[in-house]
Amino acid sequence: MKSPSAALLDAGAVALSSLCLLHCLALPLLAAALPLFGVWAEAEWVHLVFVAIALPLTGFALWRAERRHPLPALAWLSAGIGLALLMAGALALPSHAWETPLTVTGSLLLAATHIWNARHRHRQRRRGGAGRWPATS
Repeated sequence: MKSPSAALLDAGAVALSSLCLLHCLALPLLAAALPLFGVWAEAEWVHLVFVAIALPLTGFALWRAERRHPLPALAWLSAGIGLALLMAGALALPSHAWETPLTVTGSLLLAATHIWNARHRHRQRRRGGAGRWPATS
């Protein structure tokens, strides 16, 4: 088994130190702001803001990916369904009881589509080409 390189150990140490600093500085602020976060979590406008941010960002990411290599219909479909579920959850459609399941499912589907695209892009870079998506995978 190969021993970890010095660069990897240094990076790990920096990451752990950064997490410690973040914990020490941010946790008291987060704890003090918890009542505010509770109010925001119940506010309907917060959900709409997140959807308003997700729509153009996802559209831009997919458009950019399409310019580099044609995306399969399944990628567009899963992103579209994910965004539709996010919007349905934000608007509490069909009812308020469905808000959380729709939002969670939509965001997971959208994240999975982005991860799928990133992994494909990484594979293409390693191969040295910008070929088409495989028909199945």
